[in-house]
Amino acid sequence: MAEVDVNLDHVIPTTILPTYSAKLLVAFVSFVCFAHSYDGDFVFDDSEAIVNNKDLRAETPLGDLWQHDFWGSKLSSNTSHKSYRPLTVLTFRINYYLSGGFYPVSFHIVNILLHCSISVLMIDVFSILFGGLQYTSKGKRLNLAPKSSLLAALFFAVHPVHTECVAGIVGRADLLGALFFLLSFLGYCQAFRESNKEGTQFSTFWVLLSILLSAVAMLCKEQGITVLGFNAVFDALVIGKLNILEIIQKVRHKDKSLENIGWLKNGGLLFRMTLLFSGGATILYMRWRIMGTGPPAFTEVDNPASFADSIFVRAINYNYYYSLNAWLLLCPWWLCFDWSMGCIPLIKSVSDWRIIALAALWFCLIGLICQALCSEDSHKRRILTLGLGFLIIPFLPASNLFFRVGFVVAERVIYLPSIGYCVLLTYGFGILSKHTKKKKLIAATVVGILLINMARCITRCSQWRNEDLLFRSALTVCPLNAKVHYNVGKNLADQGDQTAAIRYYREAVRLNPKYVHAMNNLGNILKERNELQEAEELLSLAVQIQPDFAAAWMNLGIVQNSLRRFGEAERSYWTAIKYRRKYPDCYYNLGRLYADLNRPLDALNAWRNATFLKPEHTLAWNNMIILLDNTGNLAQAEAVGREALELIPHDHSIMFSLANVLGKSQKYKESEALFLKAIKANPSAASYHGNLAVLYHRWGNFNLAKKYYEVSLKLDPLAPGTKENYNLLKRKLEQLQTNSV
Repeated sequence: MAEVDVNLDHVIPTTILPTYSAKLLVAFVSFVCFAHSYDGDFVFDDSEAIVNNKDLRAETPLGDLWQHDFWGSKLSSNTSHKSYRPLTVLTFRINYYLSGGFYPVSFHIVNILLHCSISVLMIDVFSILFGGLQYTSKGKRLNLAPKSSLLAALFFAVHPVHTECVAGIVGRADLLGALFFLLSFLGYCQAFRESNKEGTQFSTFWVLLSILLSAVAMLCKEQGITVLGFNAVFDALVIGKLNILEIIQKVRHKDKSLENIGWLKNGGLLFRMTLLFSGGATILYMRWRIMGTGPPAFTEVDNPASFADSIFVRAINYNYYYSLNAWLLLCPWWLCFDWSMGCIPLIKSVSDWRIIALAALWFCLIGLICQALCSEDSHKRRILTLGLGFLIIPFLPASNLFFRVGFVVAERVIYLPSIGYCVLLTYGFGILSKHTKKKKLIAATVVGILLINMARCITRCSQWRNEDLLFRSALTVCPLNAKVHYNVGKNLADQGDQTAAIRYYREAVRLNPKYVHAMNNLGNILKERNELQEAEELLSLAVQIQPDFAAAWMNLGIVQNSLRRFGEAERSYWTAIKYRRKYPDCYYNLGRLYADLNRPLDALNAWRNATFLKPEHTLAWNNMIILLDNTGNLAQAEAVGREALELIPHDHSIMFSLANVLGKSQKYKESEALFLKAIKANPSAASYHGNLAVLYHRWGNFNLAKKYYEVSLKLDPLAPGTKENYNLLKRKLEQLQTNSV
C-alpha cells in the first residue's frame, strides 16, 4: 500500500527528524502562534455561549445539557439554532467548575492545548495521506513520508485562519470536532493493521470504534459526522485500490473484464461500507429525534443568498462564497469575526466582475479532480483525491447544499478543510522541487510562508484579546457590514462614550435600514440623553419591522412614559410581556408606571411578578419596600425587606431600605446594625451616612448623629435635607449646652 515520498529534500534543508522530535517541533510552533491569546477576554459569541449560558452553572442539572442547544436554549424552542453540541458545553462546564467561575484564562489555555494536540496528531494523518498505509509485522504503522507529513503539519499548525477557533473560546466546538474526526480516521486505519499481501483483513471492532468516535465528533460540532464519508473514500481508494481511470476505460470499451474488477468482488469492502452507511444513518436519525423536525430559524441578514428568489442568484452566490473560503485558505490576510449583514453584497448579474472568482475556483477544482481521478500515477492519484476529500467533505454541511446555514462565510468552518489545503500545498511544493533547479528559492519560499503565517497568527491573536480590538479590526475588512458598526457602537456605549456610539449605531442603521437591534440600542441612548422624540420614532419603527421584538416594546414604553403618554406606555409594556412572558425588567418598568399613576396595588403586583421571575431583582424589591413604607404599611414593608434580604443577603441597597423601615418602627438597634453593614459594603454613599445620622438623631444619640451628618455632608455637600437636619442638631446641641450651664 506504500508509495515513495514526495521529494522534499531541498524544500526542508535538514535531515529527517525522528517522529517524537517532529511532533515536539510542531507542538512548539503551534504554541508560539497562539500563546498570545491565553489572557484574552470573553469576546463576541463567548458572552452568549459561556458567560450567559446557565448550562455551565452547578445548579443546572447535567441532564439539561442533552436537551439544550449550544447557547443554553431548549431545542424545542422556536428560537433555537439547533446547534446540538452537548460535549463541548460539558467541557465549558468543567472549565467553569475547575477555575471557580468565569475566568477566561483557563478556557483559553484549553483551546491552545487542543490546537497543539491536533497539530501533533496531523503528522500521523499526513503520513498516511502522503505515504499510504503500511504496518510492520509487529503491527506498528510506518511513516513513509516523514518530510511531507512534517511540512504539511507545520503549514496546518501556523495557518492564521485557525485564529477564530483557538482565540475565540466558542471555537472549541470546532477543535473538539476536529480532534475526534481525526481520531475516528486513525481508528479506521487501525482496522487494517493485520492486512497482508494475501488479502485485506480488517478488525470490525476498530471500524465500529471509528463510527462511535464520529458520533462523539458530531456531539462536539455538527460537521464531525462527515468523517464517515471521508473514511469511505479512503477505504475505496487506499484499501480497495479503486482506479476510476481504469473503470472509465473499461466502460468506454465495453470490456467484459469489468465484472472482474477486484473491489466489486471484495465482500469486505462492501461490508465496511454497509457498516459506515448504517452507522451514519443511525447517528443522524438519533440527532434528528433529539433536535426535532423543525429546521433552525435564520433571517435574511444571516445568509441573504439563501433567501434570494432566483435559483440562479442563489447558485452564483453560493459558489462565490466557496471561492471566498478558498481565498481565505490561500491568502489569510483579510480576516473578520463576522461576514454577514452586507459585508458581501449579492451578485445579481453575470456582468459582476466577481464572477471571475467563480471561474477561477472551478477551473482549479476541475483540473485537480481530473488529475486526481484520471492520472496514471497511482501515488499522485491517491494524494490529490484524499487532499480534495479533506478539502470538500468536511465543508459540505456549511455549503448550503443540504440545508440553509446561518452565516455567509465563517472562518471556523474551514478548520478541517484546511487539512486538504495543506496536503495540496505540500504536494505542490514537492512537484516544484522535483522539476526545478532553484531548490534554495523553494526552500526560502516555504520558510517565508511559515514565518509570515506565524506573524499573522500572533497579530490576529492580539486582535482577539478584547472586543474593542476585534470589532475595530473588522472595520477595514468589512466596512459595509452593519453588524461590525453595531458591535463597535455597543462596545463604546458600554465604555460610556455615548457620542461615538451614536455615530456607529447610525451608520449601522444606514447600512441596514431594517437592523432593529441597532435601532433599539440607538433609541436607548437617545432616551437617556432626553432626545425622546427621535427615540420614539426609532423604537416605533423597530417594532413595526419586527412586531415580536419584546425589548423594543419595553423601551418604547419607557419613552412613552417619559412623554407622559401613560396609556400608550402601558399597552407597550403589555405587548412586550405578550411576546416574552418571562420578562422581569418589563414588569419592573410596568410597576414604575403604575406607581406614577398612583395605583399602588397594581405597582406592587407588577414588582412581585418581577421578583418571582428574577428573585435577585434588587430594584423591584427596593421599590416594593419604599412604596409600602411611603404608604404607611411598615409591617408589610418590613416583611418584604426581610424576604428580600434572605434571597439577596449581601445587597447593601436592600439593607438600607429595610434599615429605614426598622428605624421608623423604633427598632433602633436592628436598624443601626443594618445601616452599619450597608455603609461597610458601600462607604461612599452619602445617603447611608445621612440616614444613619437621622436614626441616631431620633434615638437621642446626638454625638454619633453629628459625626455621621458631617461624613454625609463631606461626601455630598448638597445632599437634600441633610444640611437642614444637621443645623437642627447643632441648635439642639447648643440649647442643651446652654441649659446645662
